[in-house]
Amino acid sequence: MTALPHATICICTCGRLAMLERLLREIYGQETAGAFTFSVVVTDNDSTQSARAVVEKCRRERFSEVPQIVYAVEPVKNIALARNNAFSHATGDFVVFIDDDEFPAPGWLLNLFRTCERYRVAGVLGPVKPHFEREPPEWLIKGGFYQRPTHSTGFVMPWQECRTGNVLFRRNILETSESPFCPEFDMGGEDQDFFRRMMERGHRFIWCDEAVVYEAVPPSRWSRRLLIHRALLRGRNTFRHPKHRLRNLLKSVIAVPAYALALPVLLLAGHHYFMKYLVRLADHVGRLLASVGLNPVTERRM
Repeated sequence: MTALPHATICICTCGRLAMLERLLREIYGQETAGAFTFSVVVTDNDSTQSARAVVEKCRRERFSEVPQIVYAVEPVKNIALARNNAFSHATGDFVVFIDDDEFPAPGWLLNLFRTCERYRVAGVLGPVKPHFEREPPEWLIKGGFYQRPTHSTGFVMPWQECRTGNVLFRRNILETSESPFCPEFDMGGEDQDFFRRMMERGHRFIWCDEAVVYEAVPPSRWSRRLLIHRALLRGRNTFRHPKHRLRNLLKSVIAVPAYALALPVLLLAGHHYFMKYLVRLADHVGRLLASVGLNPVTERRM
């Protein structure tokens, strides 16, 4: 009898215990329609192993009903190393990444798997939709700060839009001893770098609009300061990509004074317009600072 395909769901976590527990419980309820089996790897990027108790609790409560769950630790604070650690424990023909602050809709995993098999592609990404537990400020919604681009199922993805928050890919696109993520992307950008390199090898990744996950957006993420912090970090990380580096720097040289001059006018048009372009300005500032060796962001606050 031929063994079913197997998928390993990889989760990297650091200090978000309640979110991690919700994610694991939702994963336990994922259906497979008898088409494949799956297991879970949780890599704790916290040297104090704060997530161990959560994993053990879920394992005890639902052991008879759930797939195998492996707990691992990456003590060095580095998102690329954490992802590589999780990948190193993956045993599946398919590898799935989902973030610890997300949780999937019913049918999420099955939709990813079926789409990958149907289109015979290297991997499949799906939408990440914001989940607000209470009503956020109007400017946050109008500005679309937690809205991401979506596509019709089958759309071929450009690497610039690819993330590891909701993705399934075939393990065999990597060499046997190859780690997927480059450690120099210690605070982000490691996922885009991975997809860029895979696409340069000729691998295709497509979109599945039915494979939905939700990202928790608590009040702590409604902060203007956090949005600007993220933008500066994003700019720093995009500078590290070798593709189109000079072109992107020239864009930033033009964009910074243009956005700075436009901000007072945008404030009159509405606070959401002002914040949207202030965040874009911070993106470009982060890139320019990185180009001269300056880094205003010393930690990844997500």
